[in-house]
Amino acid sequence: MENLLLPFQFEFMQNAFLVSFIIAIPTSLLSCFLVVRGWSLMGDAVSHAVLPGIVIAYIVNIPLIVGAFCAGLFCALSTGYIKENCRVKHDTVMGVVFSGMFGFGIILITKIETDVHLDHILFGNMLGVSINDVMMSFIISCLVTLLFILKWRDLLLCSFDETHAIVSGLKVKLLQFILLASMSLTIVATLKALGLILSISLIIAPGAIAFLINNRFRNMMIIAVFVSLIAMLIGIYSSFWIDSAPAPTVILVLTIIFIFVFILKIKKQKKIVV
Repeated sequence: MENLLLPFQFEFMQNAFLVSFIIAIPTSLLSCFLVVRGWSLMGDAVSHAVLPGIVIAYIVNIPLIVGAFCAGLFCALSTGYIKENCRVKHDTVMGVVFSGMFGFGIILITKIETDVHLDHILFGNMLGVSINDVMMSFIISCLVTLLFILKWRDLLLCSFDETHAIVSGLKVKLLQFILLASMSLTIVATLKALGLILSISLIIAPGAIAFLINNRFRNMMIIAVFVSLIAMLIGIYSSFWIDSAPAPTVILVLTIIFIFVFILKIKKQKKIVV
């Protein structure tokens, strides 16, 4: 029994479990909205686009999260503006914008002398989070979660039927801005633990898994949070024993859960047909 509890006895593992459980809630709720709205690629775009903001923030000596948030929000808003003012499809615009900003960030970080480690920015360093990082993630997570709790019905209506939302008197542009801002904040909250590349999986996979299990949105949110917490626990705990990085292990667990649920869904559909 003592060996089974060994990972929980180290402070760096305790911080890793703590920060993962904190970010699991807002990322899971966000993933449900992104999956329902079809904005998964937007999450990918924003997660990559924050890199130049981080580097510029380091250069001008301001908090990195400020630069990341501003860059993510700029990417989201500029993508929406370009889409509304040209014939190019939304996914094409996102591909151009996020790849361009990501490339710009790579150039900046390789040309400017800095002690910011590229691997930690891209892939995170869950075992290296400090109590200050945990507190920052906690504050952002509470803010984003509160926004979703207060506005989830309006955001859901806007996601399913924009025309109906406008007729109902909802401020669709404001709701879209809230969702985009929440996305940027959530990515900032996951930055230290998961990095830019792996954070996209955490804000898509839980919602996708929940959508396979249940198509009622309220149930989707509950299932997504539960799945994310379980994946965090299993992934970080397993990484201790197999000597792997926690963040990629968590993402691998989420992928395995998705495949498992998908196979069960296919088998269930075949039984119904028979």
